[in-house]
Amino acid sequence: MVLLEFSMFPLDKGVSLSPYVARSLEIIDSSGLDYRTHAMGTTIEGPYDEVMDVVRRCFERMSADCDRVECSIKIDYRKGRQGRLESKIASVEEKLGRPLKR
Repeated sequence: MVLLEFSMFPLDKGVSLSPYVARSLEIIDSSGLDYRTHAMGTTIEGPYDEVMDVVRRCFERMSADCDRVECSIKIDYRKGRQGRLESKIASVEEKLGRPLKR
């Protein structure tokens, strides 16, 4: 399983990009994969091929009517582990002895 964090947005559509980001979130949400969205991107958990397919579909949808698209991707692979969207945060909270803002 991998955790894949990415941020994708057009560079040629002005300053308000939420309509374009929302398109990606529709694709991500309909994928059935576990994910968390935050202010600067989205983290998806799943098998490598499946999470990469989601990114590909987001890119294809955005590039259909955007002439310039920026995408940043980080991947964290850990063999045999799943549920890390929650467990990684829980581990840090345990060490801190308190919950973090989410």
